[in-house]
Amino acid sequence: MWERGAKLHPVDRGLVALHTAFSESYDNLADWPLGRRNQALAELRCSCFGSRLEGWTACPRCAEKLEIQMDARAFAAPVSGTETPIIRNDECFRVPTSRDLALAARETDPRIGAVRLMEACRLGGGDPPAWTEQEMDEVGEQMAQADPLAEIRLTLDCPECGNQWDETLDMESYLWAEIAFRAKRLLREIHTIASIYGWTEGEILSLSEGRRAIYLEMASA
Repeated sequence: MWERGAKLHPVDRGLVALHTAFSESYDNLADWPLGRRNQALAELRCSCFGSRLEGWTACPRCAEKLEIQMDARAFAAPVSGTETPIIRNDECFRVPTSRDLALAARETDPRIGAVRLMEACRLGGGDPPAWTEQEMDEVGEQMAQADPLAEIRLTLDCPECGNQWDETLDMESYLWAEIAFRAKRLLREIHTIASIYGWTEGEILSLSEGRRAIYLEMASA
């Protein structure tokens, strides 16, 4: 899974992880609302690595480093929302999916990306109108209300200068960073044991984690 997703876009990495863990086709996963996807990623994270999330960020005002701790179960639990079409004036929109997000991510200009996202979520035919910034903000707010976990926002307070700001928790990137760390650590373990004992990768992987740890300990001694 790690090898398959290493060169993919972060949106696709999340889908690869869910496709590996759950009995859903890749196409079906790509059409899940973003909130459902993030909930499943949080559930997967709790199952594989535990529920405790740790990280750090820096205050944008004074650059003070802040440590962050959260419980991933808060995001793995079902959240009330609706997939009913969102109506703004005479325009109807649905909530975004990973497929829509991947389409918008192709654009280097954030505003054009937001327009592409609205165009993808727009229901009905005809040419889309030229939306104003205010109209786009209003639709975005309605989408966030309809799908609360589509974007996980954290409100942080700096104990040094008292600044308060919001950060986005990207569950896909967080989970994939842990997957990549575990995969590379396992490769290093295989390399160490193979160098000492001459065993093949398959033979080393057939060992339990506990036995592999003992061989690593003896190899380092």
